[in-house]
Amino acid sequence: MRFRITLEYDGTEYAGWQLQSNQDSIQARLEAALARIFEDPIRVHGSGRTDAGVHALGQVAAFSIPRPMDSDELGRALNALTPSDIVVRDICQVADDFDPRREARSRVYEYRVFNRAIPSAFAHRYAWFVKGPLELNLLNRLAENFLGEHDFAAFRTLGSDESNTVRRIWASHWRQAGDLKIYRVEASGFLRHMVRTMVAAMIDRALNKAGAIEIDQLIASQNRALAPGAAPACGLFLIEVRY
Repeated sequence: MRFRITLEYDGTEYAGWQLQSNQDSIQARLEAALARIFEDPIRVHGSGRTDAGVHALGQVAAFSIPRPMDSDELGRALNALTPSDIVVRDICQVADDFDPRREARSRVYEYRVFNRAIPSAFAHRYAWFVKGPLELNLLNRLAENFLGEHDFAAFRTLGSDESNTVRRIWASHWRQAGDLKIYRVEASGFLRHMVRTMVAAMIDRALNKAGAIEIDQLIASQNRALAPGAAPACGLFLIEVRY
């Protein structure tokens, strides 16, 4: 039997989704829980990696089990055996060949910026504190530059060896919720650190920082050295994987 699960997790204490040697990860915690339930090692496949400190409200993963088990019972068992910062929100049986990464049509991320004059004692785990004034209309004009198909080489992590850096973005916009400025982006796929670098570039431009480059020029350059460093991981959430 093969199951698909939808997860939410607080990534603060983890080295990311992927198994890491000598470091804790979301995948490792799920596989440890499954090993306790079935007394057998079981590999969990995710829809994609999230980096250290990145959160998820809708990560998707799949695994096959060695003997039949009711989905509700399995979901309860996983939630009992994983830490409180990892939760299985939904579980269902799928075809034996279901692949959560290859079959994904798009992924939706949000990035949260906490924007006021003084920081928050609570928001720092889940948002990037920026105290300079950020004008929402300007942020949305900047975000429109990313719509469509572009080469995002300028926004990938330094040292990345991905040969294809072209991605298509279907949604790119900001909204405000109290002191939060929230950026939402949906794309066919993302390069490592791509969303966080896009956010950093927009914030730098909105704050009119010295040396900040226009977004369209940055995209056209395909030069990672011209883009700012990635925004902090704490503000990034994987919201949904669409199939």
